[in-house]
Amino acid sequence: MAFLYIPNGVNVHKWNVKGEGAGYELSPTLQPLAGLRNDFSVISNLAHDKAESNGDGAGDHARATATFLTGCQAKKTAGNDIRIGQSVDQIAASQLGHLTRLSSLELSTDGDRSSGKCDSGYSCAYQFNLSWKTESMPMAPEMDPRLVFERLFGTVAAGGNSAEAQRRMKYQKSILDFVMADAKSLQKRLSGNDNRKLDEYFSSVRDIEQRIQKSETMKVVLPSGVQVPAGVPSTTQEHIRLMFDLLLLAFQTDSTRIATFLLAHDGSNRSFPEIGVPDSHHNISHHQNNPEKLEKIAKIDQFYVQQFAYFLERMKASKEGDKSLLDTSMIVYGGGISDGNAHDHDRLPVLVAGRANGTLNPGRHIALKDKVPMTNLYLSMLDRMGVNAERVGDSTGVLQGI
Repeated sequence: MAFLYIPNGVNVHKWNVKGEGAGYELSPTLQPLAGLRNDFSVISNLAHDKAESNGDGAGDHARATATFLTGCQAKKTAGNDIRIGQSVDQIAASQLGHLTRLSSLELSTDGDRSSGKCDSGYSCAYQFNLSWKTESMPMAPEMDPRLVFERLFGTVAAGGNSAEAQRRMKYQKSILDFVMADAKSLQKRLSGNDNRKLDEYFSSVRDIEQRIQKSETMKVVLPSGVQVPAGVPSTTQEHIRLMFDLLLLAFQTDSTRIATFLLAHDGSNRSFPEIGVPDSHHNISHHQNNPEKLEKIAKIDQFYVQQFAYFLERMKASKEGDKSLLDTSMIVYGGGISDGNAHDHDRLPVLVAGRANGTLNPGRHIALKDKVPMTNLYLSMLDRMGVNAERVGDSTGVLQGI
């Protein structure tokens, strides 16, 4: 199960498809997926009501990212009292994470910012993190492909020798022991709020300890020909595709079964000179119906769809017995804003790929008649994963007919 996020809304006129069911007409933006038509569905009329202001004023980009996997209203603060809700991936990881070397994998092309003010009084933590372990503890994503590789497979696979890896692991354990002992001495002198933050810190340290222990006991054999990434590539396309390669590798080796990938944070001002769009994405998303800006947005939308198509093609080519990896997976691709000019959080651009071992029926346009919480889709996905969950954020029930 993976969740892939695109920022700043889309050119809805070029994104929206015509018709319903299996006979729908693919839109211009989605043309790169034409050869994969039977492997994904378009779902229309999903919404995130908790990304609306609901009395909190401006800050739609921060809320869009923070709400996307949580379905919760972000507390408007730039301080250390952030609060949102547990994300769907971490609900799954809390029940299934013990089965794999990593309980979940968090990727980004933007890096991590978990403090400071980013959008109209909202903490940067909301805008730069898709995944939330608890209501106040984001799961920081990694943008460096080499560090992702080391997290997945350790230093031996990354080019170190066995003795060096053992020494490093022993060193890491001793540091963790020291840090835990030193931090515990602070507890009696801290306020209630600071103690809560310290508990979150302990939880992070314990996660690292468990990851080290799993790396010792759950050995992995890499597919032949796998190369260790050198670092962050120079172009956006190379960077995104390398991260997709690593996500594929994580699933192929069963290193994790749950992942998130922030292709770019909402509000991103990334430019795309390689496709003829030197303008910053966020700025032109406020297009005011300017035809030139709308055309540039459509180019960016299609660029991201091309990268998604690359990932799906690789998933489809990877076999697990008589099925492909795509057949045994569920991949959500979408964003928390539809039209960037209006900052709409309904009629969201959402694709769902894969067959989830035969429990999803792709190849259709599923046009929901009424506005439906996006979290209803997530609840139905958790059910397919065998995860016991009564709700996700503002969900009202499982999404039927998918």
